[in-house]
Amino acid sequence: MTAEVPVRDAATVILIRDPAGNPRILMGQRGREAAFMPDKYVFPGGAADPGDAAVPLARPLSPACRTRLLSHAGDPAPEALAAAAIREIWEETGQILGTAGLWPDAPPSWAGFAAQGFRPDAGGLSFFFRALTPPGRPRRFDARFFLADAAELASDPDDFSRAEGELRHLHWVPLAEARALDLPYITRIVLAELERQLPRTGAPQAVPFVKNDAVDSQVIWL
Repeated sequence: MTAEVPVRDAATVILIRDPAGNPRILMGQRGREAAFMPDKYVFPGGAADPGDAAVPLARPLSPACRTRLLSHAGDPAPEALAAAAIREIWEETGQILGTAGLWPDAPPSWAGFAAQGFRPDAGGLSFFFRALTPPGRPRRFDARFFLADAAELASDPDDFSRAEGELRHLHWVPLAEARALDLPYITRIVLAELERQLPRTGAPQAVPFVKNDAVDSQVIWL
């Protein structure tokens, strides 16, 4: 019998430029040797770290987003997920969702971010989508997707020089062209929801949760 793969909490960020005009989204390609979704184009994101819950945020999430992130018993602290989202954006793209300020006691995983002279800022994040990886995959994530206007970035949106290299071919993809890329199935669903939401980038009226478990697959609206 195959051992059940544990589900890890994760955060993903959809950064969008010019949402009301010619929308472009930040995407990159996972490596061919990646254990999860090799070669696929994805939004920046990854698993939450235990230390993310203790990260101080310069601005909090909106009350609506915070309430929806706590919709199920056992859900992690919304602040931990927001911090994970900001950290993953930094690590995978070198982009900064932050407010200028000193952070002398930043934990090691945030040292590079703090060295730029910023503190993490969740005020521009909107909880947008949630998806649970189906059983039978080598890794499973309970991923929360956040949406943010690139105007919220404190960094040059075209400068990826500080990225750690996990994603290749980082670039701003015109939304109209994104479906031509090699995308995970769930990303295509997220893109359809994004097209329905734009030009708004704030908290949606309801958040879809694609819940794949051992019993069935269903969409729950949070």
